[in-house]
Amino acid sequence: MYRQNEVLVKLLRPVVQAMGYEMLGIEQFSKGRDSVLRIYIDHAGGIGIDDCERVSNQVTGVLDVNDPIKGAYHLEVSSPGLDRPLFTVEQFTRFVGERIQVQLREKLDGRRNFKGELTAVDDAGIHIKAGGEEYTITEDKIDKAHLVPFD
Repeated sequence: MYRQNEVLVKLLRPVVQAMGYEMLGIEQFSKGRDSVLRIYIDHAGGIGIDDCERVSNQVTGVLDVNDPIKGAYHLEVSSPGLDRPLFTVEQFTRFVGERIQVQLREKLDGRRNFKGELTAVDDAGIHIKAGGEEYTITEDKIDKAHLVPFD
């Protein structure tokens, strides 16, 4: 599904869960000469700045001890927001019936970007109705995906 550094996911997910939060996923990308590590967390009661700060402090300690990232980076801990990123099949399943945007790693029917209604999730992949057409996208083709709260 969504490209994630599995080493970081395996290292950080238990830490975040032990604090009582759900770790939705991580993004790691270059920004200028440094990189950014963004961790998305969620909680049934919502996420506030204090929650992000607590998780950031705990994760910083784990990253300092284990040192899994080469070079300089900036850590960001964030709530998923209205345009919630989708990282796993389980997350897609939670949002069947919602509008999503999906970016693919390679073209499908001449396109890499699809925006429409997530109609189903099954063993064949995710099913999205976009532009009056129904598409089935296998999880290995998905580069990024997120909810589209308003259109």
